[in-house]
Amino acid sequence: MTTMVVPAVQRRKWRKLTFMLYDASAICAALGVAFMLRMNGHIPPAMLHGMTINLPVFLVSGLVVFHLCGVYDRMWRLGSLNDLVALAEAATISIIIPVFALVITSRAGWLPSSVPIIQWLVLMPILAGGRLWRRIFSERLRDYGFSLGAREDVHAPKKPARTLIAGLPEHVEIVLRQLESAPDREHVAVGILDAGNQDIAMKLRRVPILGGIEAIEHVVGKLAAQNQRPTCLIIAEGPKPLQGSSKLKLVTAAETLGLSVLRAPPPTAIGKSLDLEVVNLADLLDRPQAALDEAVVSRLLVGSRVLVTGAGGTIGQELVRQIAAIGPAELILIDAGEFNLYSIELELREHFPNVRCVATLCSIRQRQHVMAAFARHRPEFVFHAAALKHVPLVETNICSGIQTNVLGTRNVADAAHRYGARAMVQVSTDKAVNPVGVMGATKRLGELYCQALDLEGAGSPSAPRFMTVRFGNVLGSSGSLIPLFQRQLKRRVPLTVTHVDITRYFMTVHEAVQLILHSTACAMEHDVQRGRIVVLDMGEPVKIIDIARRMIRLSGLEPDRDVPIDIVGLRPGEKLYEELFDEREERLPSKLPGVFEAAPTPVAMHTLRRGINDLAEAVRNHNEDKARALLFRLLDPARADAPCVTHKLSMNVAATRSWPGETTDSQQV
Repeated sequence: MTTMVVPAVQRRKWRKLTFMLYDASAICAALGVAFMLRMNGHIPPAMLHGMTINLPVFLVSGLVVFHLCGVYDRMWRLGSLNDLVALAEAATISIIIPVFALVITSRAGWLPSSVPIIQWLVLMPILAGGRLWRRIFSERLRDYGFSLGAREDVHAPKKPARTLIAGLPEHVEIVLRQLESAPDREHVAVGILDAGNQDIAMKLRRVPILGGIEAIEHVVGKLAAQNQRPTCLIIAEGPKPLQGSSKLKLVTAAETLGLSVLRAPPPTAIGKSLDLEVVNLADLLDRPQAALDEAVVSRLLVGSRVLVTGAGGTIGQELVRQIAAIGPAELILIDAGEFNLYSIELELREHFPNVRCVATLCSIRQRQHVMAAFARHRPEFVFHAAALKHVPLVETNICSGIQTNVLGTRNVADAAHRYGARAMVQVSTDKAVNPVGVMGATKRLGELYCQALDLEGAGSPSAPRFMTVRFGNVLGSSGSLIPLFQRQLKRRVPLTVTHVDITRYFMTVHEAVQLILHSTACAMEHDVQRGRIVVLDMGEPVKIIDIARRMIRLSGLEPDRDVPIDIVGLRPGEKLYEELFDEREERLPSKLPGVFEAAPTPVAMHTLRRGINDLAEAVRNHNEDKARALLFRLLDPARADAPCVTHKLSMNVAATRSWPGETTDSQQV
C-alpha cells in the first residue's frame, strides 16, 4: 500500500511545483508584455527600473493568491467553466493586491494606470492555455476517432454507437460532456431531440438540434439519408423526468425504428462516469401515474409513532422511506431477515438522522415477541407489509404460508387492537380475489380477519381502524417479473413466460406505497366506511408475453431472433387472469382519485376465530392436507372440501374456472 501511495503523493507535489514555476513565468511575462504594449515597444528606464524592483511583489502576491484560491487543487485535465471562472477571479485578485499596495505606499508613480488591465488580459490566456490545452487537444483528437492516453484493444475493436439524445438542452449538455470525456467512447452523438421545442436548428457542443421529440421518425430518416442513422436513443432526464404519453410515444417510436433506448440519470446523480440504464416498464405504464394528496398523509403521520412489519421488503422499504420523509416521532421496523433489516436501518440513519428509528428483529409468527414490541413502543399507526408472497413456493409450503400470512396477520392485528393503535393497514394482493392457490387464500383470510376487527368498532369513534389495501404486481420487486427478465437478458438465455395468454395488472412501488399511506389518511380524515377494501385503478391488464418482447427490444435486440421466449407452462396455484374484485364484492367509487373501494361480504368474527384456531392446530401437527381444506372452507363455507388437498386437483379446479396460471411476477409485500 505504501509503495503505491508515496509515488502518487510525489507526483502531486511535482505537478504543483511545475504549475507554480509556470505561473511565476506567466506573471513575469504578462507584466513585461503589458508594458511593451502600453509603451509601443519602448519602455522608459524609470518604468523598467520600477518594474524590476517591484516584480517580486507581483510574483509573491500571485503565487500566494493562487494557492489560497485553490487553483493548484483543481483537476485541470477535466477543467470546466467553473474552473475557468475561479482562475479568472484568482488572476484578478493577484493583480489588484500589489497595485493597491503600491498605491497606498505612494510607490506607484512608475506604473501607468492601464498596465494592470492589459496585464490581466495577457495573463489570463497564458494561465488558461497552460492548463486547458490537454483537454482541448484530447477532445479534438476524439472528434477524429483518437483518444489521448487510451489503450487500444486490438482484440476487441469497438466502434462507438451513433446516438440520438432527447431532453431539454440543459440536461442534454451534461450528458454530452460525460460522453465526450469517457476514455472509451461507447456512444457518439449525431443529433439532439429538444423536449422544449425552443432551440431547434441550433447546435449544442457541435451537435445539431434536429427537432422535437415528436419528430423522431423524421430525424432518424434524415440522418439515415446522410449515412448517419443512429442505433441508440438516450433520454436525458432532469429533476422532473419525461412521463406519461409523451415518453411512451417516444420510446414506442424508438422501438419501432429499431433503436435501443437508454436513460441517463438526473444531473444530481451523475458522478465521474455516466451510468446509462435500459428503460424498463416501470417508466412505461400505459396510464398516468397516481398522484395523491401528500398533505393529507403529512397531517396524519407527522409526530406520530409508526410501526412497519416486513420493513426489509420492497414495499416495506419504500414505506419506511416515505414515512421517514414526513417526520414521525418514532419509526419501529420489524423484519425477520437480519440483513434486510440492517440495510433499511442503515439507510434510514444516513438519510433521516433526525428520525428516531428502532429496528426489531422479529418474525410476526412469534406472537409473544410481537406483543412485546407493541407493548414497548405503543405505535399509533401500523403498516403490515410482512408476508410470504411467492405463489409456487407457498403452494408447496402450505403450513409456512398459513403461519405467516394468516397467523402472523392475526398476531399483528390483535397486538394493534390490544395496545391502542389508531389504525392498522394490511397490504394485500389481487391474488386474494377468488383465490385458487394457497398464497391467495391466506391473503384473503387475512383480509377477512382485518375486516371483522374493523366492523367490531362500528359505532365507537375511538375504536381502531383495520384497513386493507389491495393492488397488483409491483414492478421491479424482489422475485418478480422485471428483475427475472433483466437477469435472463443479461445472460442471453430465453425469457420464460408461463402461458401465451397470461395477463397481469401492474403498478410501481411508489404508487403502491402512496396507495397504502393515502388509504390510511383518507379513512382517518374522511371517515371511510368500516369494512371497505381499497383497490387501485391500475388500468387494463397487460399481456406478459408483450412485456417480454418489449424488454428484449428495449435492450437493442430482436425477439425470437436474438432472444427466444419459452412458454414453460402454468405452475401450481396460479391463475391465468387476475381480478380486482371478488364475485361477492360490491365495487364502489372512492373519495380518492384513481382508487375504488370494495364492500366484501363479511365473515363473523367468532367463525373466523374458531376456524383460525383449527388452522393453527393443523399447522402445529404439520397436517398440510387438513390445513388446506380448512383454509378454503373458511373462505367459503358452502364449498366445504371443494378445494382438493393435492396440487394436481387444484390445477384442475383452476382450469375449469379459466384461471390456470400466473406469471413469474408476484407482489412484494
